[in-house]
Amino acid sequence: MSDEQGAPVMCRSALAARDRMIEQLCALPPIATALDATIERFGVDQVAEVTGRTRRLIVGRDGRQKLQSRSPRANVAETQAFMDGTKRILVFSDAGGTGRSYHADLASTNQARRVHFLLEPGWRADAAIQGLGRTNRTNQASAPLFRPVTTDVRGERRFISTIARRLDSLGALTRGQRQTGGQNLFDPADNLESIYAKEALHRWFGLLFTGKLEAVSLGRFQELTGLRIEAPDGSMVDDLPPIQRWLNRILALPIALQNAIFDEFMGLVEARIDVARQAGTLDLGLETIAVEDFTLLLDTLLRTDPASGATTHLLELEIARALKPLTLKRLEELYGLAAGQRQRTVRNARSGRVALLVPARSILADDGTRVSRFELLRPLKRSHITEDQLAESSWEGISVEAFREAWAAEVEEARSSHKRERLYLATGLLLPVWDKLPSDFVRVSRISAVDGRSLLGREVPAHCVPELCRALGLEREQSHSADDIVQTVLATGRPMEFAGREQLMVKRSLVNGSQRIELTGWSVARLDWYKAQGCFTEIIRYQTRLFVPIEGAASVIARLASSA
Repeated sequence: MSDEQGAPVMCRSALAARDRMIEQLCALPPIATALDATIERFGVDQVAEVTGRTRRLIVGRDGRQKLQSRSPRANVAETQAFMDGTKRILVFSDAGGTGRSYHADLASTNQARRVHFLLEPGWRADAAIQGLGRTNRTNQASAPLFRPVTTDVRGERRFISTIARRLDSLGALTRGQRQTGGQNLFDPADNLESIYAKEALHRWFGLLFTGKLEAVSLGRFQELTGLRIEAPDGSMVDDLPPIQRWLNRILALPIALQNAIFDEFMGLVEARIDVARQAGTLDLGLETIAVEDFTLLLDTLLRTDPASGATTHLLELEIARALKPLTLKRLEELYGLAAGQRQRTVRNARSGRVALLVPARSILADDGTRVSRFELLRPLKRSHITEDQLAESSWEGISVEAFREAWAAEVEEARSSHKRERLYLATGLLLPVWDKLPSDFVRVSRISAVDGRSLLGREVPAHCVPELCRALGLEREQSHSADDIVQTVLATGRPMEFAGREQLMVKRSLVNGSQRIELTGWSVARLDWYKAQGCFTEIIRYQTRLFVPIEGAASVIARLASSA
């Protein structure tokens, strides 16, 4: 449509629609800040504000807004109101978090457990530590729960990532403990500048270049971000953008595209972290293992420093942990068991144990294939399982009523017992023997008992103990019973060796969808003798393999170990 001079004219219906939209937009209330929204929702009688602002708008009982002035003494009064329990909610800023304590002090009236929501932490790790330290101090009734808060915009993980990385770096420089800074507040996947994230980004660029990503194409990504991935000759450039620059450019993309790219990238990151966690190489810094009690079974002197006289010991411990199962009530609060929801109630046909199967984030294989995963929630543990693994496993669906009964029975069984396990801890001067310790299992732990006793050292897997002693030139008697060997192998999946007439290795193997105990290092000439002791063979891919039946495995291994 055009007028007499040929200029385009907007139709009346479009003009009317535009005017209605402007009218509706102008009628919308302004978006309140997080602080004002909290005060408006709960009221000034319930929220203690400790900030640096001198004036604020509040809503009275009649619904009208009024401007309220705040004197310098207001923060002192608000802090005291929170610590006395008069006000149950506290909001403090950087200015309000200096020089004050908000923890569950044993000397204060309000000793309820604090739930600390970390909102908009910014880029400064020292400021984040200072703020988190306001609610976690000595002489407190209970430690706080920290809750980092972000929206569903994936790019916000950039800020959490920076804080996580800097907390880890700062913690490594204070007292020699990684835990001092981060306090294990963040998941390893939160640090988007870790070695796992950098490896994942390099692979992400490779998939982008070959056109195997669904979220974005190479041409569109280069156009939107200005990052050059393709060289003039058509190959991929050698000098790829660093992860910091990539993260910053992702923040400028439309939210839908930003989220799609992050989902694929995080699939690669979590795939690498899962592999490292299963292999025991995931560096979690210092971990505190809370136990009911521990008993020192054996103390082996590994080394004495000739200059200082400092010693290195290998401690064999038996620890007893109180099991803290996930109750059925809490499970229903978190996930729900109503019909029509995506999660499924399942039972293992072999063990009889039940689990809740919840859809989890898919991971991305190195070839760009999306691998669907589920999270298996059980009363005492949670793990991930892929869709293919689920199809080959013994998990099968059951009714919600049967699931509730079985889950409650497992919770009661767990509460009535303690978990006892054997643990080896290298303590003392570790630096001279660090290269002798297993390189594929790096875990520094503090064993802390309820009576106040604690031990700090590096864990050594049971199957690595003989090799460690041989590397240090020590002769150590076999201290593992046959029952210990069977339980350790089945529980951890790590092989263990034992000495009989031959140096045999016991390991856990998955055969036809079931776990078996397999022997390696045996002699073909004595095959009939092994079978006479209770072992059995099976030809798999034209190779004879020797197994120990799980039923009565300890007695079979005891006979093999005692053979002359």
